Amino acid sequence: MRETPVVRVRPRPVRPAGWWYDALLLAALVGLTVALVTHQLFGVDRAVADWAQEHRPAAAYWVARVLNLLGQGTPLTLIAVGLGVLLAVRVRSVRPVLPPLAAFVLTYLTIGPLKVWTARPAPSASVKKPFLPPDQTLPLFQEDLPLRFAQSYPSGHVANAIVWYGMLALLLAPLLRTYGRTIPPRLVLAVRVLPPLIVLTTTTYLGWHWLTDSVAGLLLGLLLDRLLHRVPWDDVPLPARLPGSARTRLFTSGP
Repeated sequence: MRETPVVRVRPRPVRPAGWWYDALLLAALVGLTVALVTHQLFGVDRAVADWAQEHRPAAAYWVARVLNLLGQGTPLTLIAVGLGVLLAVRVRSVRPVLPPLAAFVLTYLTIGPLKVWTARPAPSASVKKPFLPPDQTLPLFQEDLPLRFAQSYPSGHVANAIVWYGMLALLLAPLLRTYGRTIPPRLVLAVRVLPPLIVLTTTTYLGWHWLTDSVAGLLLGLLLDRLLHRVPWDDVPLPARLPGSARTRLFTSGP
């Protein structure tokens, strides 16, 4: 009887290496949530939100609003999927579409449910519908509010920015190699770092999220990004009938 060869799949390296950093991110997110449940850090959130509201002239408001578009999840998803499809056509393999599809599923199953579960209003909920008293906008688990008014924690804009710009960097490197070009490491770093930082700053400045919402989105986004980058996309076993199911080296040397 012919034996089926055993395919060994090893996680891709991430930096910092090791699962200790993932555990640290998760512990920080849990700790931050527990602190908010016990009404800690409300003073910091209120102070930052009040300062932003008092220092938000019209020009700065519109600049921040435009820059905040960098964190729109739907356009980023479509761009990443489009890059994956383009790369798949270039290399005649289905593998390049797997990372953005996995990122979509992972973000869909984590960010949205956490926002619904924690049920926290945004700072702006005191100055527009539902016009809550300022103190009532801070606590979590306000299930009595309509869903559209209680989805602030964690910040989906920040988490999405980290995940999707990391995904764009992952796909751009092999795509450019198919054209005989490489992406400079500094540009990869800029793509992965600058947009999330801009989104974190603007979403807090605009009063759309509390500072702790944005920090929670940062922690969650980094955790999800590390999980996605650990997947050995070149070695994931695929049905033989699929085009490009054999092992490749598309992502082995990617960011």
